[in-house]
Amino acid sequence: MRWAERSVLVLLTAAAAAAVSACEPEEDSGEAAASCVYVVTYEGRTYRDVANVDFTVGNELGTATQPPCDDTGGRNAGEEPSTTETAYAVDGISPTVAIAVGDAPDDVKFVAVHSGSALPPEVRKLIADSW
Repeated sequence: MRWAERSVLVLLTAAAAAAVSACEPEEDSGEAAASCVYVVTYEGRTYRDVANVDFTVGNELGTATQPPCDDTGGRNAGEEPSTTETAYAVDGISPTVAIAVGDAPDDVKFVAVHSGSALPPEVRKLIADSW
């Protein structure tokens, strides 16, 4: 085998090893790290986590459900149950667009309905106003 062929083989092997190790769970804390996006459902709509938004929590709306994380391609289907959290209104935005979700009004995440990769205009405005 020539030097160039060996070099390519070494690089391909290293790339394959890096790709496999990137998919391995992190075990620093003894638990595997999930790679799922934070998603909840409320009144038939699906909301995703949106970071860097200044907002004011409104009244309690009801219960939002967080489906189990499926970051294994279905290999562990049914092992992890859905969880529920309290859904809160976000002042100035319809709950059909965005809500806050958490265990208490002072410990919530802002989540919004996504259409493809675009955020609703009301959410984009909140983000712009946050800067």
